[in-house]
This record gives sequence, C-alpha cells and structure tokens, in this order.
Amino acid sequence: MDPVLIEVPERIETERLILRCPRPGDGPTVNEAERETRAELRPWMPWAHTEKSLDDSEAYCRRMQARYLLREDLAMFIFERDVMGREGRFLGGTGLHRIDWSLRGFEIGYWRRTGCGAQGYVTEAVRALARFAFDRLAARRVEIRTDDANSASWKLAERAGFTLEALLRGDSLTPFGEVRSTRVYARVRGIEEALGYSVAK
Repeated sequence: MDPVLIEVPERIETERLILRCPRPGDGPTVNEAERETRAELRPWMPWAHTEKSLDDSEAYCRRMQARYLLREDLAMFIFERDVMGREGRFLGGTGLHRIDWSLRGFEIGYWRRTGCGAQGYVTEAVRALARFAFDRLAARRVEIRTDDANSASWKLAERAGFTLEALLRGDSLTPFGEVRSTRVYARVRGIEEALGYSVAK
C-alpha cells in the first residue's frame, strides 16, 4: 500500500496533554519556545545551534505538516490540555521519525520546553505516542535513540517502558566535534508488546 493512503489521526489526547501535527500559524509559538530552550538543547540537538526567524519557524511547521500528510515523518507538538479539552501552553515536540512502513518501524524523538520539566509531561507524551504506534499504526518496532551522556533523555526512555538493546560506542560527533556514544532503546511487538493486531489502513 502507498503510505499516503494509510489513515493516521492528526491528534492524540491524554489526561493532561494534546499531541497534534504541525499546522500553518504554529510558527510564532514554536519560535518562542525554541528561543527559550536553545541553551538547554544545544548540547544534544544540532538544530538548536541555529537561531531561527519567525519565517523559518513557520516554514518548518508547514513543511512538517506536508510530510505528515505524505506519511514521510509524523512530527507532533505537545500542548497542555485544559479542563475543556482545549490546547493550552506549548510544551515541546515529539513524533514518529525514520519511518519504515514495510516493517512498521518507527523512532520516537522528543524535546521539552525550558521550565516544563519535572512534571512527567514528556514521559506521558512518549508513552501515548508508543501506544498510538502499536495500536493505530500496527507497529512492530518502536525505537528511541539517545546520547549516552544525556542521562535525562535515556532515563525518560526507561520510564516509558523501553528496553536498552545496545550502546553504539563512538558512533557520532557532536556539533563541537566531540565523539559520543548512542543508546538504542526499543519496544517490540511480541516482547514488550502483546501479539495480535490487524494492519492499519
């Protein structure tokens, strides 16, 4: 099946959060959060080394919406969910990346806005996104890859129920030219996830 024909909801709700795909008009909100968080993300995220204009951020949101519709990359933004079920404060980003539709394999990435830590928001988002991948997209394998030096990130992966499979020693360079190692975590259908599903259409 052509992946563009696969039905993929554009919104996930949890008790406290709304996750949804980017839309036109999101640029200013994303730009503000990235500016606030850039210093915290710079050691881990190559994109945090470039200061973006409002136009850059808006263009990014529109491109990512297009890629979502084409099923090339399923980026999502994380918002607080108010008591009426509406979007509140912008908390960060996540998504299903490096998609292999033939295997039904996905990689989850995530970042959190400065000032929104220690409340379990991103752990809740990652758990919901993994559940979405297995239940709605018939995932066979969902990965998280994180810098071995980024203990906050790999501890989050463990809290979200992912199993450490490998440490890729000296496999990457930081933007500063430092050699780093990568932890590979996964949840796999038939191991961490129960068997039995029908392929999403």
